Amino acid sequence: MKSRSEEFEEWGTEVIFGRAKGFRASMMRMVLRGASWLFRLVVLARLYLFHSSIAKQARLGTLVVSVGNITVGGTGKTPVVELLARTLTQRGRKVAILTRGYKSADLDKPQEWKDKDGRQPENLPKIASDGVAVLVDKNRIKSGIFAIEHLGCDTLLLDDGMQYLKLAHELDIVLVDCGAPFGTGAMLPRGTLREPRGSLARASYIVLTKCGGKPQDDLIAAIRKYNPVADIIVSDHGPRYLENVFTGERLPLEALQGKWVACLSGIARPESFEDSLRSLGAHVEICRRFPDHHWFEQAELQEFYDRCADRAMDMIVTTEKDAVRLEKPEEDPEVPIYFLRIEVEIYQGREAWERCVDRICGISEPRPRDEWMPSSSF
Repeated sequence: MKSRSEEFEEWGTEVIFGRAKGFRASMMRMVLRGASWLFRLVVLARLYLFHSSIAKQARLGTLVVSVGNITVGGTGKTPVVELLARTLTQRGRKVAILTRGYKSADLDKPQEWKDKDGRQPENLPKIASDGVAVLVDKNRIKSGIFAIEHLGCDTLLLDDGMQYLKLAHELDIVLVDCGAPFGTGAMLPRGTLREPRGSLARASYIVLTKCGGKPQDDLIAAIRKYNPVADIIVSDHGPRYLENVFTGERLPLEALQGKWVACLSGIARPESFEDSLRSLGAHVEICRRFPDHHWFEQAELQEFYDRCADRAMDMIVTTEKDAVRLEKPEEDPEVPIYFLRIEVEIYQGREAWERCVDRICGISEPRPRDEWMPSSSF
């Protein structure tokens, strides 16, 4: 059973996206519209403080590249960050991805990690690696210092970093979803814009995502009103295969053909994920949606697993983003659970992408760290 807070959170999401109807939803939208004006003023004031150097930005002495957006969720940052990290690593850069790990769970047991002297540092960020170091910590200045001093990194990628102004960015790569380029059109909390559209002017490069293989001339023209100089790269997010969440078994996409599938997701735009499975030939029978970034509890998952077993589903499919938040149950679920692996492809602007990579790789000289910045205390 959902808690009242979860029910309210889900209803609030429906209100923001305009899916909730009725008098109560209309009144809530009016209240949120007023709150959006206040939020806008706060955002503009914050941007002014950093732009005018009244608020101090940390400079760690190494290259920092932000990958972010001006909307809440749904632009497909993870595949773009992965592609950039993988490409830079192949070109000889020592890369770390710094992420805040929104709503991430605490570790069940302390990490075992020793520095070059064989000591176990204290107060570590969460460290993950899939060929590239991924450091999870709300304080990305701290995790950035750790990446430099203990991992020898020369390039830091700020995942969802556009609004993280405490750490100076040499480059801002801003993602725009072709399906909802400016979210719902309104600022938070009425809509899904984190910043006004004019903030696109801060972008060094703009990557249009989820283009569906279609030209985006109209959207590019709209973006040029706010940023006439940044290189614009058009990309698409395509499914590649299915992977079992707990065993690692991989299946080709053809395995979805004619199968009865249950969807499990906690993302901003679940319809896009569900429609992609239908387009691959799946019969999507059950859709269990949670709020964006929801951290799943085992009890609610087990209830969903049991429901899928009772309905004789062939498989449960979730997103890769949600898969990392699924804990393995004590007993193997009757219905196998897979995530849909998504990878990004450059559809238009390959030369601009290469220029971006060349520019990053061309910055090789370390710069001085700010004098007020301490060394790592790990």
